[in-house]
Amino acid sequence: MEKVNLLNTKGEKLKDIKLNKEVFGIEPNDKVLYDAVILARASLRQGTHSTKNRSEVSGGGRKPWRQKGTGHARQGSIRAVQWVGGGRYGTPVPRDYSKKQNRKERRLALRTALTTIANEGRIIVLDDLKFKTPKTKEMLEVLKALKLDDKKDLIVVKELEENTILASRNLQNVMLMEPSEINALDLVACDYLVVTEEALKTIEEVC
Repeated sequence: MEKVNLLNTKGEKLKDIKLNKEVFGIEPNDKVLYDAVILARASLRQGTHSTKNRSEVSGGGRKPWRQKGTGHARQGSIRAVQWVGGGRYGTPVPRDYSKKQNRKERRLALRTALTTIANEGRIIVLDDLKFKTPKTKEMLEVLKALKLDDKKDLIVVKELEENTILASRNLQNVMLMEPSEINALDLVACDYLVVTEEALKTIEEVC
C-alpha cells in the first residue's frame, strides 16, 4: 500500500498521504518476525518457578524400616519422590528464558509487521488525537467513528498526554504507546494500527 487516507477523529477523510516504502513496503520476512515474537514472549516470562528435589526437603535422614521382613516395600527415605512431603522429580527450576536477536533482525521484524499491516489495510492514520477531558466516553466516540470499537486496537501517538492515557486505560481492547515503544509482538497481536500523522513520521524515521 503506497497511500493511505488521513482521517480526523470523526472518521472523515482529509487527504491522502504516502507511506515510506522502506518501512511499509518491504519484502516480508516471516522467519525473522516469528523469531522476534518468540523473543518478546520469552522476555515476559519471569522464570522464577521452583520446586525442591529430595536433597532439598527436610527430614528423611534415616531408613524408615529395615530392608527385609516387615512385609512393606523396601524404602530408603521418607522423602523419596513417592512419599507425601517428599522431593519432586523433573519439575521446573529457576531459569532465564531470554533470547537474543541482533539489531538488524529486530528492525527487519518490525518493518515486516508494519508492511503486513499496511498490505492488509489495517492501518489508520489520524491527523491528531487529543482530548479536552480524561473521559473514556470520548475515546469510545473516536473508535466508533472509525468503526474500531469492537476491534483490538494499537494506538500510537507522538507523545503520551494525561487525558489520552486516562481516556484509554479502561478499555481492554486498546493499547496506547509512543513510537519508541512499538514492537513486533504488539503489532502482530492487534487488529488495527491507529497512528497519528506525527507519530507516523517518527516511526518512518526510526524504523
